[in-house]
Amino acid sequence: MGTASAIPTKTRNHTAIVLKIYDRTVLFDCGEGTQKQIMDAQVSPMKIDDIYISHLHGDHILGLPGIIQSLAFRGRTKPLNIYGPIGINDLIDHIKKLGYFTISYELIVHEIKDDDVVIYQQNNFLIKAMKMKHTVTNYAYKIEEIKQPKFLRPKAIELGVPPGPLFGKLQAGHSVEVNGITILPEQVLGPPREGVKLVYSGDTIPQEQMIYFAKDVNVLIHEATFAKEYRDKAVENGHTIAEDAARIANEANVNQLILTHLSNRYTSSKSLEDEAKEIFENTVYAEDMMTVIVENNKPVKIIKQE
Repeated sequence: MGTASAIPTKTRNHTAIVLKIYDRTVLFDCGEGTQKQIMDAQVSPMKIDDIYISHLHGDHILGLPGIIQSLAFRGRTKPLNIYGPIGINDLIDHIKKLGYFTISYELIVHEIKDDDVVIYQQNNFLIKAMKMKHTVTNYAYKIEEIKQPKFLRPKAIELGVPPGPLFGKLQAGHSVEVNGITILPEQVLGPPREGVKLVYSGDTIPQEQMIYFAKDVNVLIHEATFAKEYRDKAVENGHTIAEDAARIANEANVNQLILTHLSNRYTSSKSLEDEAKEIFENTVYAEDMMTVIVENNKPVKIIKQE
């Protein structure tokens, strides 16, 4: 939804990413103008279940008041979860008092106080938070798909389990009894399967812990605000250059690197993308309204708006 850094441009909005995974629609960061971008992308704001804020700088949060108020005007009743670093609770309290409006739904705020911790989990996926290093507290987020082990149907039949409800119990991890014999789930389930994994960095200087956090992920979305001639400026302002983001991707053995958070000093991202590709070939610089389709054991599909 947005790929700019501190100041938006005519072609780049402030930072925001929408993730659709299973039955949930999740928003990562919410820069100014995000709700307009979401509507242009034909994503219903009403379907957003959770918002994850990486840090509390304006270019990552100034869209929150608009979305929160618009959802109330639309008559939302479903709760909205908002996750972020310490301080997000006070921010949401201030937003509730901003202007004259009534919130028709529950805002559930989750302040992240730990590091490298699971902050959300359901049957199909989980989300972890890992603290990075910026000028203020910043969290990177990791989304991990949970794949159930393959059910070995022929093995179950061989053990005398009749097709039907008992199959489902075994798949869910429960033992069953057939003709006085207990059949254990591990007897009819294959080895654990790897699911899709993605990491979003938020704003950060290059960090060793990112190599650990993003190890073997399908997609790493990493900030790359500047090209290498501005390395000192990047470090001073808590940011990463494209070349260093590529080194992280290479050492972490990721499948696809997507760079974002471009400084407004650049009219094109090509120089940054070229720098990164010298180190990590599978690099692309994000553009507003770009779609990324990630499926396990398939190449990452990137669709840019024409």
